[in-house]
Order: sequence, then C-alpha cells, then structure tokens
Amino acid sequence: MVLFSLSPSLSTANHPFLTHHLCFRNQARATPDHKKCRKHEKFQICACAASKPTLENEFCRRDLVLFGLSSSLSVVFPSSASLAGSLAEEELKMASLIDDINAYSYLYPVELPSKKFIFKWVESRKPERYSSAAPLSPDARLRIVSERVDIIDNLIISVSIGPPNSQFIKAKDKRTWTAKDVADSVLSDKSALRVTSSQRMAESSVLDAHSSEIEGEPYWYFEYLVRKSPTKTAQEPNLYRHYVASTAERDGYLYTLNASTLGKQWNKMGPFLEKTVASFRLNPPTENYVPPYKDPWRFW
Repeated sequence: MVLFSLSPSLSTANHPFLTHHLCFRNQARATPDHKKCRKHEKFQICACAASKPTLENEFCRRDLVLFGLSSSLSVVFPSSASLAGSLAEEELKMASLIDDINAYSYLYPVELPSKKFIFKWVESRKPERYSSAAPLSPDARLRIVSERVDIIDNLIISVSIGPPNSQFIKAKDKRTWTAKDVADSVLSDKSALRVTSSQRMAESSVLDAHSSEIEGEPYWYFEYLVRKSPTKTAQEPNLYRHYVASTAERDGYLYTLNASTLGKQWNKMGPFLEKTVASFRLNPPTENYVPPYKDPWRFW
C-alpha cells in the first residue's frame, strides 16, 4: 500500500485561499447532512470525517491528494532549465595534459558526443624547459613552454612562463597582488613587436580580472581581447581574438595558461575554453621538474 500525505507547503499560512475551500467536520457532529459540502466556483475540497465514507468523500480526498502532489512536484523534480544545464555539463569530454618538466596540468575539450563534434587538436609545441622555449617578445622574458592548436576551429591553448614585470608588480608578497596588475604584467610582455610595454598593452583590452585561492595558493584569472587576427583569410578590420587566462606564481615566475578563439566564435567555444582555464593547476614538482631559473644558457 502506498500512502500519500499532504505536502507541508499546503498549510493555510502559505495558501490563505485554502481556508475558504477546506470543509472540516468533527466526527462527533458527523451527520448524513455532512455529505453535502460547500461548492465553490473553482474546485471543491472536502475533509469530512464521517464515520462511513461516501463516494463524494472519496472524490474530495482524491482531489486533496492530487493537489498536494502537484504542488510538491517542483521540489521533487528539477526544472527543464536545470536539466539542460546538467546535460551540457555531462556531454563534454575532456582530456588531461600533464607537463612534468614545468610541473603543471590542465584539461582540454576533445569531444561533444551529443552533437557528434570532435575537436581537431594538434600539439604545435611539446612541453619543454623555459631556457629552450620560444620567446614571445624581443627581450625573451615571456616564453611559450607548450601549445596546442585546433586550426579548423581556430582554437589555441598555450602555457607561458616569465618573471613578473616590476612596472606593475612591485610588492614581493604575491598575496597582495591584484588580478589586474598580474594581467597587465603578463600582457606587457606578450608581443613579438619591438615596442614599449605600454604599446603592447594597447593591443589588448582586459574585460575582467579576479583572483581565487586554490589549495592555499592564489590564482589570478583574466579575460581580454587582442585587436588583431593571426589568420590570413580574415578581412574584417574589427576582427579580434577573445582570450581567457589563468596565472599562478612559483619560484619567482608567473605560469600562465591562455586559451583563445576568434571573437565571432566566442559564444560557441568560449564556455569550453573557460573550463580549460579553470582546470589549470601547478603540480607538486617531481624529479623531472626543471625550474625556469636553472641553466638559462641551455637551449636543448
């Protein structure tokens, strides 16, 4: 036997209109006349306590139970919007990259099974030590230690390492650094042109910057635009790349994961890149770890 009870949300305090639609009878006063309950325009709910159940009472009890069940369904079952969100979370398959040389890791998207979509990643730069990595500026302060690209979908994920720029980060205590200062420090060294730091920053626009503490260490997150396109086929003068990044500090160097796509693709690809950036972590060093300051002369 399955027993149903009236949902707690159906109290008269929460639903004042029920006080006008509930007909209560005392068993001691129960008479045949009580079979006739007061009728209302919208519905009739009866809770008569007659010693002998009647057909009308049975219908009243049924209405009361169904009303209680319908009111509590929104609590028992999630809404369609939340279901759609959970499915979106589950459908994305991600793979892990672990770089033991520089002691970091992150996840990157590989497949959307529901849409039969597969990312076409190519490892353009395998993980390598800082001293032999490709520089991003003439002064070689900031260097790419690993990179993977999806040329078909115009996606780039890279990890760069470089010392903080003293023009923006002056304090030694990293817990006092703001996310905006860290973003400016990284972007000021991110250019292959022989220009000043302020000119390099003019190429980029920071949209958002914030920080978070993970396992006792601060991580700085920022989102920015770069007003130029690396593709030769793009003719629009206002085309830009949309970036999200995560930065952490170790041994006096900033480790930054950058993920980007074309601006017109951000609504489609942006959420996947944000998951990648959120997964970026500095791992405990192993015997394979090579600090950025070790053997700066070595390029192999």
